[in-house]
Amino acid sequence: MFGMGGVEMLIIGIVALIVVGPKDLPMLFRQVGQFVGKARGMAREFQSAMNQAVDQSGMKDVQSSLKAATNPMGAAMNSVKDAARDATEAMNLDPDSETGKLAAKRAEQTKKIQASTARAAAERKAREATEALTKADEAEAALAPAPKAKAAKPKTAKPKTAAKPGKPKTPKSKT
Repeated sequence: MFGMGGVEMLIIGIVALIVVGPKDLPMLFRQVGQFVGKARGMAREFQSAMNQAVDQSGMKDVQSSLKAATNPMGAAMNSVKDAARDATEAMNLDPDSETGKLAAKRAEQTKKIQASTARAAAERKAREATEALTKADEAEAALAPAPKAKAAKPKTAKPKTAAKPGKPKTPKSKT
């Protein structure tokens, strides 16, 4: 309650016991409980008034269309549920009457609109996902260091040691 844990509530109770006294403490807790109950009742009343205002202003329709755009699979399931509900309502009407014919035509058009909206939303999300993946791949490629090819060291020929200048070598004779 109010983001307080058990330890905080215990400390408040001990302080209240010291300040108010054990004789008047039950009366204080009863008054606090009544105040909390009235606050909750007022909050509940406010919440129901806000829900009624939303229902009257048509925001539920906007909310459902936004949910359909963000979650096409859920929208498709909702359209199936709506179609089933419409079918049961249409069964209650005489299909040969003008009202029954109009209701069936309207239900069919509604299904087509919902299906096309769900398909368009799914295609848009798929396109956006593909674009995002492409951009991510490009960004990763830009961030990744280019692989370094090992440069082959050119082999240099070692110079052959030339004979030292000086006396030519002559074979020694044995004499």
